[in-house]
Amino acid sequence: MATASKSAAKKAPAKKVAAKKAPAKKVAAKKVAAKKAPAKKVAVKKAPAKKRTPNAAFMKALTPSAALAAVVGANPLPRTEVVKKMWVYIKANKLQDAVNKKMINADAKLRAVFGKVKADMFEMQKLIGQHLK
Repeated sequence: MATASKSAAKKAPAKKVAAKKAPAKKVAAKKVAAKKAPAKKVAVKKAPAKKRTPNAAFMKALTPSAALAAVVGANPLPRTEVVKKMWVYIKANKLQDAVNKKMINADAKLRAVFGKVKADMFEMQKLIGQHLK
């Protein structure tokens, strides 16, 4: 019986050591959580933004030339609407290059507007501008 009490006495301190390690982990977890908490920033409430008004120069209705009118119509339109209608025409007639989507393959109507067989989509704005008054 003496051996049983000795082995029980040996096991008890081992459990205490394990019990001491567990709180140390919790403390470490609390320290990590405490360090992460200040890193979060509180969203600052801003005053409600004013509704953006479009620039009057973009909204000014311009008359298209005869070549451009064949594509977008003869009515005066703002530049933004002319570009939108051009893209509708390009997509409807599948004039966008299959390999390089930035290039537009001009058909007979667009050749009159662009002045060439292929045009870059970024260059299109400049070429359209020459046909608006």
